[in-house]
Amino acid sequence: MAGRFSKNIFFDLKDLKHCGENVIIGKTVRIRQPHLISIGDGSIIDDFTYISSALEVGKHCHIASNVSISGGKGKLSIGDYSTLSTHVSVHCGSSYYRALSMDLPSIPEELQFGGVVENVNIGRFVTVGAHSCILPGAYLPEGSAYGAYTLVKKNALISYHLYAGYKCVDLGKRVITNMEILEKYK
Repeated sequence: MAGRFSKNIFFDLKDLKHCGENVIIGKTVRIRQPHLISIGDGSIIDDFTYISSALEVGKHCHIASNVSISGGKGKLSIGDYSTLSTHVSVHCGSSYYRALSMDLPSIPEELQFGGVVENVNIGRFVTVGAHSCILPGAYLPEGSAYGAYTLVKKNALISYHLYAGYKCVDLGKRVITNMEILEKYK
């Protein structure tokens, strides 16, 4: 493992499924199932981040401090050059509130029922603003951006558009400068 990090206090770094070159993982990052985590070259996960589901991080991504990624049996995939800002929460699993369910991790597995588990996929060049919440089954397409406090549900979103608010309102196409540089990374 060729990452730069001091000894983590919650898990052994050699237990990660994959850790690329020049990775930085904060000392206080909490990963419940390190054997389900792959981190691409040059990516950074800042301190006080909590991860309790499978995770695949692309190259040169940034997961800021105090991010929570939950969902037990679900998986979050993050494309190259994407970022989750501070206090973002990503949920690959959730209770289904319209019907009674017993899907809590504290309930023995043989007694569990209900709930929703769906993978979350984030494309390349995506920016998710601080305190945003991403729900099970969401797909954030390439180049899209989400302002602070945006609620992202499973709905059709458009590449290279900006979204904001609890209704994830489309604010239109993002300004793209230096497209020739971006094309080098595709």
